[in-house]
Amino acid sequence: MDAEVRRLLDEQAIRRAATLYAMGADRRDPAIWTAIMAEEMVLVTPRGRIEGRTRVLAALPKLAAAFTATQHRVTNQCHAIDGDDAIGETYCVADHMREAADGSRSILSWAVRYQDRLRRIEGRWLFIHRELILDWEERREALPAATA
Repeated sequence: MDAEVRRLLDEQAIRRAATLYAMGADRRDPAIWTAIMAEEMVLVTPRGRIEGRTRVLAALPKLAAAFTATQHRVTNQCHAIDGDDAIGETYCVADHMREAADGSRSILSWAVRYQDRLRRIEGRWLFIHRELILDWEERREALPAATA
């Protein structure tokens, strides 16, 4: 296969892994995360370091307990690929909805840059390390959804 085509296919597969990471977080779906994380996965957040895919997956119920809903949007992404290893950065906007006892809702929005390390294992690009860098956060009221 032409080297440029291989690079484009690899970049698309890495982007898909980042998109599935976001989807798995929003759906609290451990099957999605399992499919894109190596067993030795390490996740570093402002709150600490989690080592091992099983322990990272255990963060999903904590996410569900902390927020009514989340929505992650993957934006800019650039990775350097060297054979079966890739390092790079993925930008993301992560909105986290909270609902108060009185029914009011608010959004905690994070501007995130993930520092990524992936490895191609058995033909699939898997995260082996992700560090969440929080550039800033914003809080705002969430209005009720419009009905059609």
